[in-house]
Amino acid sequence: MEHDLSLEEFPAHTREAWKEAATEQLGGKPFESLVKKTYEGIDIQPMYFAEDLEGLPQVNALPGLRPYLRGSTPLGAAASGWTVAQEIPYPEPARFNQAVRHDLQRGLGAISVPLDRASCLGLSPVEATEALIGEGGVSIATMADWAEALDGIDLSTVPIFVQPGASGLGVAALLVATHEASGGRARRLSGVIASDPLGELARHGYLPASLDRLWLELAQLTSWARDFAPALRTVAATGHAFHEAGGSAVQELGFTLGAAVETLRALGRLGLEINEVAPRFAWSLSLGSDFFMETAKLRAARLLWEQVVEAFGGSDEAQKLFLHARTSRWNKTATDPWVNMLRVTTEAFSGICAGCDALHVGAFDEALGLPTDFSRRVARNVQIVLREEAHAGRVVDPAGGAYYVEWLTNELARRSWELFQEVERRGGLLASLREGWIQAELGRTAAERAKSIGTRRDVFVGTNKYPNLAEKPVQASAVDREELVASRRQAVIRFRAKVDRDRRRTELTRLAALSDRPSAMEAAIGAARAGAVLPGLLCALRGEKPRGETIAPVGVHRGAAAFEALRRAMADHSRSGGEVMKVFLANLGPIPQHKARADFSRGFFELGALEVVGNDGFSTVEAAADAALASSARVVCICSTDASYPDLVPPLVRLLKERAPDLWVVLAGYPKEHVEAFRAAGVDDFIHVRSNALEQLENLQRLLGVLK
Repeated sequence: MEHDLSLEEFPAHTREAWKEAATEQLGGKPFESLVKKTYEGIDIQPMYFAEDLEGLPQVNALPGLRPYLRGSTPLGAAASGWTVAQEIPYPEPARFNQAVRHDLQRGLGAISVPLDRASCLGLSPVEATEALIGEGGVSIATMADWAEALDGIDLSTVPIFVQPGASGLGVAALLVATHEASGGRARRLSGVIASDPLGELARHGYLPASLDRLWLELAQLTSWARDFAPALRTVAATGHAFHEAGGSAVQELGFTLGAAVETLRALGRLGLEINEVAPRFAWSLSLGSDFFMETAKLRAARLLWEQVVEAFGGSDEAQKLFLHARTSRWNKTATDPWVNMLRVTTEAFSGICAGCDALHVGAFDEALGLPTDFSRRVARNVQIVLREEAHAGRVVDPAGGAYYVEWLTNELARRSWELFQEVERRGGLLASLREGWIQAELGRTAAERAKSIGTRRDVFVGTNKYPNLAEKPVQASAVDREELVASRRQAVIRFRAKVDRDRRRTELTRLAALSDRPSAMEAAIGAARAGAVLPGLLCALRGEKPRGETIAPVGVHRGAAAFEALRRAMADHSRSGGEVMKVFLANLGPIPQHKARADFSRGFFELGALEVVGNDGFSTVEAAADAALASSARVVCICSTDASYPDLVPPLVRLLKERAPDLWVVLAGYPKEHVEAFRAAGVDDFIHVRSNALEQLENLQRLLGVLK
């Protein structure tokens, strides 16, 4: 017998009914215990419903249409996918070229060039200090460097993404001159050579020239690209510094938006219209570990940009946002780095679900240094597997319509806009950085995160929980610093020796005369063709001694760094011939009585790389004391149950302290009603699930003489 099913037979459950059923299952715990509180100040409910989207008009928008929440094109990634834009950070141009050519044949979709600090500051290896050469990326100072880095690569067919620091004009002039010398045309160039002076200032606390000068160079490069390289983006808005300082998603969005708006205003004052500038923007944001938060963050960025560009009078086309994303540096670990492979996979997937236009996936050994061929391949293949095997690129707006994601997107956009307005009330991003307000706001969030990491509410697997002391250190790709510095300096010296000095001087003089004119970029290309080196180009533009900008940087760091320092301190102690630091577990009673706390204690002390001496338990306190003292351990941790502690702890501690007064005695657990009595009996410390493991282990290493 056939039976027609109807929706009436499957009635939708109401929020109230679901909440009632959930409360019943909680067994007396309040429903609020299911609510997750985030660093963004948002209370995440355990369930979302259709009514949560009421009044959100953007939810019904179609992909490719305003407000571009669902992407800038109707088919999104389903039409052309996203660009696999893996950064190649090798400092030597030749090694960079070898890696890029190899990777282009294996799925790489763009040439992504992070420049080293010397190049970002406009210095050649000859003028730069040794520490700046090769730091963070490729060393580029001459046309010869670009020619070596891009040998055998046709920039007419593959986009290039360059991270030039505070100004892109000098390195862009060298690149264009090199490209044209090989028979290429600037009009065929595509990709991003984009600078974000305020982002650089926030990260490093220093700019090599005044902001007014850097805005002018950005305007000159943007004007040139408008006329001669229409597929090239030249203006960046980067949120990485705010994210890597420990900031929240709201802070990353709000402060990045503040930098973008200040840039729009500066370029507007220099004569560029909104419809000329906005399409030249490339936003770049980090992807952290909270999958849905990061997906919503990228989608919220589109809402914010559309609102800003509309307020500036920009066209519908100008309101579309080009969005580059990279997996987070902040949450990557140098200990147990293999876990980073898992972290970047979820992060990459969140960016893809949000519809990013280009993506970099960090190598699992990124926190250790340069990637190896193996780690580079694994990182690249994360994207390729998601695209080719998981078919992530075949869906238009994968997150669209999900009640939680749509609600969270709107909430992030709303809160980020409020933060942006506060920045505006304070005079803009530069003013807020100068007074230290942004640094203080980020510092508060970072302190909250640090406390959660220390108490292990926020977990770094393998670093602040589940450590593996038998892990063999991963060897990152090594660089001979002395050889690098010498070879790079010699390369510049050789290049200068071959140049027609009179022609170079003539072209640099012409550039200096046009330094304040829109045609400065064309003159810079001419000077590059004549053999000018990067600092010579910038000196002609800026004068001999440009006045820079200096502030307190925002404090970029990695969240796991403090726990890693514990392991590193113990390794340094061992290498210098220090004694092995042991913790003896005084397990009292049969295995079922002490095992849970013994396992907890082992995991706790191994976070500080202490050698833990275990056993199957002791039936008497005398036997436990004898074994502890015979182990030569300087720390003893008592493990049993709260019920047994009153009878066992005082006599055991007395035996230990009588025979070894300097012994440090720790109790596993925190029986509140007996804590003071146990302290009086000689217990020095307590470890438990609410402990700040970082603070206690740092204190213990100091007591043992490992940390000074």
